[in-house]
Amino acid sequence: MASDPKMIPQTGLLSAEANQAAGLAAYGGVLTVDLDAIIANWRKLEKTAVPAECSAVIKANAYGCGTEQVARALDKAGCKTFFVATIEEARTARAAAPEAAIYVLGGYFQNTGEHYAKINCRPVIGDLNELAEWDVFCRRTGWSGGAAIHIDTGMNRLGLTLAEAQAIIPRINAGDHGINLVMSHLVSAEQLNSPVNAKQLAAFRGIVSEFSGVPATLANSSGIFLGAPFQFDLVRPGAALYGVNPTPEADNPMQPVVDLKARIVQIRNVERGESVGYGGTWTARRPTKLAIIAVGYADGYFRAASSNDGTRGAEVIVAGRRCPVAGRVSMDLIAIDITDLPPNAARRGHLVTLLGDGITVDELAHHFGTIGYEVLTSLGRRYARIYKGGNVVEPLERPVAAQAAEQSSSPPVEQPASPPPLPS
Repeated sequence: MASDPKMIPQTGLLSAEANQAAGLAAYGGVLTVDLDAIIANWRKLEKTAVPAECSAVIKANAYGCGTEQVARALDKAGCKTFFVATIEEARTARAAAPEAAIYVLGGYFQNTGEHYAKINCRPVIGDLNELAEWDVFCRRTGWSGGAAIHIDTGMNRLGLTLAEAQAIIPRINAGDHGINLVMSHLVSAEQLNSPVNAKQLAAFRGIVSEFSGVPATLANSSGIFLGAPFQFDLVRPGAALYGVNPTPEADNPMQPVVDLKARIVQIRNVERGESVGYGGTWTARRPTKLAIIAVGYADGYFRAASSNDGTRGAEVIVAGRRCPVAGRVSMDLIAIDITDLPPNAARRGHLVTLLGDGITVDELAHHFGTIGYEVLTSLGRRYARIYKGGNVVEPLERPVAAQAAEQSSSPPVEQPASPPPLPS
């Protein structure tokens, strides 16, 4: 398990575990990301999709789990293709996976070609104007780094229409087109019996058959489990890598990845009839013992997880037992009803589990009134972050304010060598 010697007090009187515990005491919560679980999930998806290649979607900071750490671990595990949303995300991914193919889903804008070429990543082009601008850049510079073509088969969000895709087929089949991949995106992949899936599959299969020699990709995480017809040459799992259930109509085949714990900052007692939290929406029906936890909606623990006198909210694991949220989640704090725990089972300074130990991402999403994707990508920046597994040693990530303070007093970090200049 990784740690940062800058933040953990070093003393010969303490063990390594005690040193780490002392350092973590400065944080209200601890977020642990299991890189081995991410690798295991990727390998399971890879096996499910054979003979298709299995890529990895690592956009949005690898769904909140850390782009650099996840990309490096998967790169070492054998993943050869990554998808991100922006050029900035691609820069981070490139530093972690120097030889991988990296596609940028956000598309191509005029005057961004140099950025793509500098880090050797590929735009996903979903508009004829983008394609024209990309062509101009490639002709002007001689750049041949490649791109993907996105075709809309029903999402009505990004992508060339089927008619537009048909119109560029002569250009593609003429050769020397620089298109490495043709893709589309499923609308309802998590619904096994949705008629939209079959409709999209038929449309995509029909158009890609005319893109001579260009690999094709359609399946996202849930799409992989629709079967071989949807898998084509490459699959693009995202949320499933991070433990979100890609088959919500069945048991989750993926391993959990994220464990989130937060610290008890106070134990207090309230009498029967007293209210707790903003608005006084939760009233104690008996003499109640509360644990006040240092986490709130500013940390990605949604206000929707609150409880009131008529509705039970989310649960937290305290001393091995589930305990309910009492009252509204506030910006930095939540109250937990621990009345039923044995005496002294929970004390000030103890860590409780908000995610993990049986509380899944999908369960928390249910209480938040959203999906697992949003839970993961909302995980706050005030946690101490620990990475374990992945055959790598990573420093514990620190909050932005602490990083800024260090940067103001630390010598600059040597940057990796720049890639070769653009072709002339």
